[in-house]
Amino acid sequence: MSQPLSIIHTPRLELIPASIDLAKRVVEFYQRNEPHLTPWEPPKPLAFDTEIHQRNRLAQAEQAAKDGTAVRWWLCLRNEPNVLVGSIGLTAIVRGGFQNAMLGYAIDEKFQGQGLMQEALAAAIEYAFSTELNLHRIQANVRPENLRSLKLLERLGFEREGFAKDYLFIHDAWHDHVMFALRNENFKGNLV
Repeated sequence: MSQPLSIIHTPRLELIPASIDLAKRVVEFYQRNEPHLTPWEPPKPLAFDTEIHQRNRLAQAEQAAKDGTAVRWWLCLRNEPNVLVGSIGLTAIVRGGFQNAMLGYAIDEKFQGQGLMQEALAAAIEYAFSTELNLHRIQANVRPENLRSLKLLERLGFEREGFAKDYLFIHDAWHDHVMFALRNENFKGNLV
């Protein structure tokens, strides 16, 4: 990626590129949402909810954006910019004949069911399929019991492509996942 990421504005949100300046607010997000997110996320290191650990993760995210291997945004309400309410990541970006990224996202428990993640993901997808990131495909994997997330991906146009048995270790057990993908029908990129 040749230029730094810009903030993406939606009607209700700002998608802020990962930056070490966000470390304190990221810690607050994870601490506030720990019971809500734990059942859906892989195990975390003991120091995960410390500012130093988050500064390191955010520095890695900044470098990955520069390298073109991942893009991560943190979400805040436009009228409340000091509180992070979610995150979106496009990771494992592969170029060449694949032009693909893996999608991950999380929303603050307090803001579920308000359409905010759909609004944010629509903007992130638009960016991913624009000439700036220029992906052909985005993949997302969701646990079958996460009905909100399944419905969200379907509303955004993702298609079910498969089922992965014991796909990811989450909350002390291996869990199956439904595999989704969204293709950029207007992809005109360079495959090299």
